[in-house]
Amino acid sequence: MPDARPGGGGGAVFLDRDGTLAHDPGYLHDPHDVRLLPGVAEGLRRLTAAAWPLVLVSNQSGIARGLYGPEAFGAVNRRIEELSGPPAVRFAAEYFCPHHPDIGGPCECRKPAPALFRRAAADLGLDLGRCWFVGNRVGDVSPAIGFGGRGVLVPGEGGRDEAEAAREMGIPVAADFLKATSFILAAAP
Repeated sequence: MPDARPGGGGGAVFLDRDGTLAHDPGYLHDPHDVRLLPGVAEGLRRLTAAAWPLVLVSNQSGIARGLYGPEAFGAVNRRIEELSGPPAVRFAAEYFCPHHPDIGGPCECRKPAPALFRRAAADLGLDLGRCWFVGNRVGDVSPAIGFGGRGVLVPGEGGRDEAEAAREMGIPVAADFLKATSFILAAAP
């Protein structure tokens, strides 16, 4: 089982949120609008039961655009946890990039940049080489390559082009989140 205790050097599952866990209507910020994608609730419960720490890492350009604030990001996350249980599913940590390159220029934290993953590793005592990176876009999963971790793309709302690009990079593609979960659990030592 993964060990993500501070200093434990364990693994975790990094999760993109919008379009991976929940339907992305564009700038998801109202908890009442959360609709989990197929297999998400069961997949999150299985990962939790297997003691994998779940870490959200999400680009939230709606904050840069002034459409909502950081508290809305957290409220949506709580709703995802609520819809995923019982038993209880809890995110070990949540990180977001509140920037957009068209508003304020480039930053160090917008995925696929490594800053948020490195911050999570420092905060949680993770070995990024033992982590999984799951998302619906190549930018969500490609950091796995640089860190020596493993990625799996769930194209769902990301589309066929994302799946093709992931395969070209050697990143497996799962039909849905539950299949991605099964892949992670089968590959775990």
